[in-house]
Amino acid sequence: MPVGIATQPDDWKSEARRVLLAESAALAAAAERIDDSRFVEAVRLLHAASAPVVVSGLGKSGHIAAKVAATLASTGTPAVFLHASEALHGDLGMVVSGSAALLFSQSGATEEVLNLLPFLTAHSVPVVAVTGSAESPLAQGAQVVLESRVDAEACPLNLAPMSSTTLQLAIGDALAAALIRRRGFTAEDFAIRHPLGALGRRLLMKVSDVMRKGADLPAVGEDVTLQEAVDALNKGRLGAVAIIDAERRLVGIFTDGDFRRLWCLRHTIADNVPIREVMVHNPKRVPAELLGVKAVDLMETHKITVLPAVDAEGRLEGMVHLHQLVEAGIAR
Repeated sequence: MPVGIATQPDDWKSEARRVLLAESAALAAAAERIDDSRFVEAVRLLHAASAPVVVSGLGKSGHIAAKVAATLASTGTPAVFLHASEALHGDLGMVVSGSAALLFSQSGATEEVLNLLPFLTAHSVPVVAVTGSAESPLAQGAQVVLESRVDAEACPLNLAPMSSTTLQLAIGDALAAALIRRRGFTAEDFAIRHPLGALGRRLLMKVSDVMRKGADLPAVGEDVTLQEAVDALNKGRLGAVAIIDAERRLVGIFTDGDFRRLWCLRHTIADNVPIREVMVHNPKRVPAELLGVKAVDLMETHKITVLPAVDAEGRLEGMVHLHQLVEAGIAR
């Protein structure tokens, strides 16, 4: 059926709102009718696979299947995308013993997808079907059916898949999220699979990668005076100086803030007091191999900006400032 031509920007904005509201309504309706037992069984089948989950579809559903396969693979569930047409020309070799299949077809009658079923059945591969019709041939051949039914597409012609593909994608994401929970998949696990991405760098970088160390490390012995400690503090330009004993074990810390508080108390460097009398004893410290994100959490929890890093015996190895973690992209 023809639709009116929208020639004004306000018409385009109205159409955008209509599409977004239509697709969000489709998601809300699906969330209300989701069958817990079927969804749980789908998660169990996919989790139990001892070989990569094979995700397939054709056309727009195929594009969704490819994205879902990528999401599963990056979140702890090994998965591969199998093009439904190419499968019948040799790519069925992707399906091995221990695989499970996740098949997308809104009509549930896509011939190329249906042609996969005999092979999957013959090789005892359980099938989870995401389809808009629970009575479709695909649904009849699957062990678990997750409905992606929508009342209408957001397309103004009600022809192009819009609401349905959005819902298919959301169901795929829901499965991936449930599998993340089931596997106990962590942010660190995610980072390992994304080592070159910004998120991977942020989650994998350790305190030792960014901390000040060696000759640049502001540190003094516990027997020095306040004057000497302040000199090291100013020279180090890290906002703090570490206090160590004769074995380089961390015994205290003295910060810019500590010096300002002493000044307010009329306690000046001219008093020549030993630093051990005014330093912060037993300061917070972290292992140098601690993940940077963990150091940021500790800083935020204790409202501090500098952390000494020590080895297993408590010997000072370095210090890290919050600004260094921000520059490294670990903190914001």
